[in-house]
Amino acid sequence: MGRLFDGPWPIVIIIIVALLLFAAPKLPQMARSLGQSMRIMKSEVNQMKDEGKAKSAPAASDEPVEGKVVNHPEAGKDNGGEQNPPSSNA
Repeated sequence: MGRLFDGPWPIVIIIIVALLLFAAPKLPQMARSLGQSMRIMKSEVNQMKDEGKAKSAPAASDEPVEGKVVNHPEAGKDNGGEQNPPSSNA
């Protein structure tokens, strides 16, 4: 007679049989959640790839823009002449 646990196959078969006996009602739900997780992971990977392409490609708005720095008209009224912009918490 051979030994039962000489190779990995008898253990794998025992685990599969145990899963089928005790977890059979939950197998469809587990397969659905595994598929949903795989779809989410795939979409996240694709989104990360798209973000990498968007950052490396030069945009038309990357050209320098000429402009002036202006003071806010209400700056410096209530704070003793200091030129700080007014807070938006008022």
